[in-house]
Order: sequence, then structure tokens, then C-alpha cells
Amino acid sequence: MPSSVVSSVNYDADTHTLRVFFVSGSVYDYKNVPLKIYEQMKRASSRGTFLNRVIKARFGFKRVK
Repeated sequence: MPSSVVSSVNYDADTHTLRVFFVSGSVYDYKNVPLKIYEQMKRASSRGTFLNRVIKARFGFKRVK
């Protein structure tokens, strides 16, 4: 489902990194994210809400330049 905040997400299974592309143009990598969490996010009715409630609270992140 389209999000007003999250434009797209990618997942690197080798490094367990979730890359989130925001509508604003910002890009963030979330580290040590299990594949299961990525799959849940892909199915979430609101990726932005899922990001705020599940991802941000549990996983370290850094902004990608």
C-alpha cells in the first residue's frame, strides 16, 4: 500500500539491513533487522506507522548521504 511518508523499502539479507526511502528524499539504514520484520513491514497497511511503532523503537539506524 502506498505511504505518505515512506516511498519504498529494500532489505539486504546478508547484512540484515533495512533501507528506508522517504518521500522527503531522506534515506535511512536500520541495522540488524530480521527478515521477518521486513516482510511484516511490506504487508503493513501503513508502512509509516509500522516504521514508527516497530522499527524505530527496536533497531539502530543511520542516515545515508
